[in-house]
Amino acid sequence: MAKERGRSVIATNRKARHLYVVLDTLEAGIVLVGNEVKSLRLGHASLVEAFATVDDHEMWMYNLHIAEYAMGSWTNHAVRRKRKLLLHRAQILKWELRVNESGLSMVPLSMYFHDGRVKVELALVRGRKTWDKRHELAERDAERDIARAMSDHLKGRRVR
Repeated sequence: MAKERGRSVIATNRKARHLYVVLDTLEAGIVLVGNEVKSLRLGHASLVEAFATVDDHEMWMYNLHIAEYAMGSWTNHAVRRKRKLLLHRAQILKWELRVNESGLSMVPLSMYFHDGRVKVELALVRGRKTWDKRHELAERDAERDIARAMSDHLKGRRVR
């Protein structure tokens, strides 16, 4: 069997960029057991409520939902167990200091296969205020209206 190449996305946390301001990102490996990889190959994962913390200078991910493998036996894994993230010691210490000092959080943005191995894109985030969210939505709508007007103008249509 040939080795896998490239990147294929398993799951994304689409609400994360809306709820948080992303300050920094990094790629981390994840320790999996049993049939978790088979379940991930089928795309049965959810990052919606997942978050990461540092305990005893090790990074752990909580509330990551990986569904049980349908064709598994009694050896199936627990669906929402805590999972260890694989990072260099310097990266863990750097992020631990930033989280403890300024009250930031660590949230996964996406999970994907990179050359056959499961990776998690982890983000260092700060929560957005309600007015920030509304402001961002208004900006996006304005940009969409401008693009639509430019497209209509270039195609020779009347402006709405």
